[in-house]
Amino acid sequence: MSTGLPVLRVTQPSDIPDAGLDLRADVVVVGSGASGAVVAYELAREGAKVVVLEAGPYIPSTEFSEHTPTAFETLYQDHGNQTNTTGDLIVLQGKCIGGSTVVNAAACFRTPDQVLAHWAREHGLDNLSPDALAPYFDKVERNLSIHPNEPHEVNYNGRLLLEGAAKVGIPASPTSRNVKNCALSGHCLAACRTDRKQSMLVTYLPWASELGATVLSGTRAERFEVNGRRVTAVQAVASDAEGREKPVRVAAGLVVVAAGPIQTPLLFQKNSIGNSSGQVGLNFACHPSLAVYGEHAGSIYGWVGASITAHAGDIENPLEGGYLIEAAAAGPVSTSSSVDGGVGADFVDFMAKSKNLQSSVTLIHDHNVGRVYLGDDGRKNIEYDLDDRDFESVRTALRGTARIYFAAGAKRVFLPTTRRTTIERESDIDSVINSLTNGKHKYRLTSYHPQGTMRMGADPKRSVVGPDGRCHDLDNVYVPDASLFPSSIMVNPQVTVYTMASYIADGIVARG
Repeated sequence: MSTGLPVLRVTQPSDIPDAGLDLRADVVVVGSGASGAVVAYELAREGAKVVVLEAGPYIPSTEFSEHTPTAFETLYQDHGNQTNTTGDLIVLQGKCIGGSTVVNAAACFRTPDQVLAHWAREHGLDNLSPDALAPYFDKVERNLSIHPNEPHEVNYNGRLLLEGAAKVGIPASPTSRNVKNCALSGHCLAACRTDRKQSMLVTYLPWASELGATVLSGTRAERFEVNGRRVTAVQAVASDAEGREKPVRVAAGLVVVAAGPIQTPLLFQKNSIGNSSGQVGLNFACHPSLAVYGEHAGSIYGWVGASITAHAGDIENPLEGGYLIEAAAAGPVSTSSSVDGGVGADFVDFMAKSKNLQSSVTLIHDHNVGRVYLGDDGRKNIEYDLDDRDFESVRTALRGTARIYFAAGAKRVFLPTTRRTTIERESDIDSVINSLTNGKHKYRLTSYHPQGTMRMGADPKRSVVGPDGRCHDLDNVYVPDASLFPSSIMVNPQVTVYTMASYIADGIVARG
C-alpha cells in the first residue's frame, strides 16, 4: 500500500554494470549529508538534473539495529575509529546515505549572533548577518520540525541539569531537536529506525529523489576533470559487496563538493585544485567535547529518554569564554569509556552505580589550530591538539558543570581525565579544576563537530571559498558544508549547515 510519502530511490553499487556508468547532469553533488542533501533538493526543485555521489552505504532505517557498536561498524567514518594524529581525540562522522545527520543527537541551535558578527568583521562576510539568514533558519526549522523539547521529552537527567543551573544562576533551557513524535528511545547516535529523527535520509534526500535526482551510494569521488577554471566532470569508483570496483563518471556544469570538513579538503588536495591561498585543509576546529558525570544517592538512569534533552551555559558569548553543557544520555558502556572507572572491585562498584550518574557533555568555541592533509603515503591526517587558550574554556565549562551537579544534589563529580580525577565536595571545585593542566593524552576527548578547512571569506588570499559559497579559484565549484565555517561556532552545527547550504543554493538559483 502506498503511503503517499516521498520515496528515496538509491542506485547501489550492485545495480551498476561492471563497465560502470557515464552520466550527464546539470549538477553533481559529492556527499549526501546536511549540506549535499539540501543543495540537491533545492536545485532539483528548480528543475536541475542532479546526481548525488555518496561514498558510504545505503542502509534503510528499517535495517538499523539501534545498537551502537553495530552502528559504528556500518554507519560511521573509519568504523568510528577516526582519530587525530596524537591519538587522543576521536572525530566522529557519519559515512552513509544521509551522512552525519543519520547518527547525530538531533540537537539544534542557530548560529550565535556573536559568531556571525565575527565572520563579518574578520572575514568580510557582511552578507551573513542574522537578519539575512533569518528566513533560511526559519525555512529549515519548519522543514525539519525543529522545536524545543516539550516537558515529557526532558528526562530526569535533563531536569537535574535545569534545576541545578537555576540554583547557581547559569542560563539553561530544554534543547531544540529535529524530531517528529520522538519515541524517546535514546538511540540517536545509532540511527533512528522509526524515522522520528528528521535526518536527510527521510527528508531532503527523498524530496530530491521524488524530483528526479539520482542518488548513488558506495560511490567514492576520486578525480576532477579540470578545464581552466572549471571542473567539467567528477570521476568516482563504486565498490560493491564483493569488492569489485566500477568506474562512474559524471559530467556536469556545476559541481558541489559537500563531503564534510575532512573529506572535502582531502579531495581538493588530491586533485591539486582550489588552493592558491594555501588555506585548503588549514583552520580545522572541532568543538572538543568532554563527558562529565555526577554521582547521586538515588537512581537517575541517564540513558532513558532522548539523547539530548536540555542544555546550560553561556552560549551567547562563544568568543568570550562561553561554553555549552548538554544533558546527554549515557549508558554504562559509554560511561566506562568516558571516565576512569578503576579496575577490579573499584570498576565493578563504579558500573553498579552507573544508574546513579547524572551525565552531560561540554562544548567550547575552539580556535582553528588544526589541519587536515594527505601524508606522503597518501593517508589522511587530522592534526589537532587542544590549544592552551581553549583549555581555559574547557576548565570554565568543567567548573560550571560541577557547580550545577552539586547544586542538583550530586555527592561526587567524575572528570573526563585518563586517570581518575574526582571532586568530592563543592568547596573543592576550584582547587581540583585549577590543578588540571593541558597536555596530550590527559583527557578523553571526542569531537562530533569537525569544522573549518575550506575557510569562507571575501579575501581570496586568506580564504578558499567566497561569500557566495563558490571557490575563489574555480568558476563552477561550490562548497556548502561545515568546512567553510571561518571559525568554530561552539553550538551543534547541523542547523548552521542546513541554513548555509540553503542560502548558497538560493544564490546559485538566482545566478541561473
